[in-house]
Amino acid sequence: MFDFILRPIRRRFGRDKLYYRMVDDMFGFIPNNIELYKVALIHRSESVHFEDREINNERLEFLGDAVIESVTSEYLFIEFNSASEGDLTKLRSRIVSRQSLNDIALKLGFDRYLISSTSANTAYKHIYGDAFEAMIGAMYLDQGYNFTDRVLINRIFREFISLEELLSQDNDYKSRLIEWCQKQHLKLVFRTKELPHKEGESQQFSSVVVINNIISGHGYGSSKKEAEQHAAESMSVELSDEQCSNLMDAMDRKLKTLK
Repeated sequence: MFDFILRPIRRRFGRDKLYYRMVDDMFGFIPNNIELYKVALIHRSESVHFEDREINNERLEFLGDAVIESVTSEYLFIEFNSASEGDLTKLRSRIVSRQSLNDIALKLGFDRYLISSTSANTAYKHIYGDAFEAMIGAMYLDQGYNFTDRVLINRIFREFISLEELLSQDNDYKSRLIEWCQKQHLKLVFRTKELPHKEGESQQFSSVVVINNIISGHGYGSSKKEAEQHAAESMSVELSDEQCSNLMDAMDRKLKTLK
């Protein structure tokens, strides 16, 4: 109600003016409880210890993930009123994927504000997207679901996501590889395992694609699913007859060397 008064005051004065300005620039409003948004920017590597608790953005990330998926589901349901469940699921997975949210977070400038003692290396490459989810969790607690819904759709989705572009993408490399192997009567196995990690570090998985007992690709990710997708992507298999034939020839040559 008094946003036109509070906005310039909170943006320019007080110890939290940087945070008020950040939220306002990113999302277009002045928060009620700025402490929630400050916590959303604390990565687990910089957890604050308070009364036998570690304060970081992981709980808010969990909440924000659920809110984003709910808003996205409703948004796609309305925008594509004749799409099948499978098509809606594919579109939603592309919008809420770690890579997509991380890209949005970087465009918003999260790399300038996240409090972390890690770098966005292989193990932590989605830390900005995770912080974005935490920020949405904070927004939900601070402003409610309907407000968060409007911000996500009107300010985030419409500015940073092209539904037309998403419709033209086909990035489910694992499904494409499974389909291709079934068509060619080949045995496909994903050997996926969790990599050792130190306390405080995120989980990391590695996956190897094995076709007819031949190691044919590998990948890494912060989940088994992501690692297997990257492993399948490393195969670079476009499902055309010519490329299928080329891969079969290459595998024949490998088999001959093993005899």
